[in-house]
Amino acid sequence: MAPKAGRLYAKAVFTGFKRGQRNQREHTALLKVDGSSSPKDAEWYIGKRCAYVYKAQKKTSVPNKAEKTAMRVIWGKVTRTHGNAGSVRAKFAKNLPPQAMGRRVRIMMYPSRI
Repeated sequence: MAPKAGRLYAKAVFTGFKRGQRNQREHTALLKVDGSSSPKDAEWYIGKRCAYVYKAQKKTSVPNKAEKTAMRVIWGKVTRTHGNAGSVRAKFAKNLPPQAMGRRVRIMMYPSRI
């Protein structure tokens, strides 16, 4: 029996948007990566693809699949580190909705820079 496949992404939490004291910039999301506690740790994730996976109300068809699904994805990319606690900044194809704050985001292990 083959061993169970492991997870191919790092877990992160969408903590909010990039902001100043008074203005919030929704085009850049802040992600706190699990297991990353310093800017040096967070540097490894620069350039990696990230995905916010959520469940919608209506089911839509999926390419190359017979059944419809309610799962949707917003794709993005980690652009740079943020702060001294191992957080990163990411830009998504469409801005993340405010309901996503505090929710899980997947940071994929590709593209590789090794």
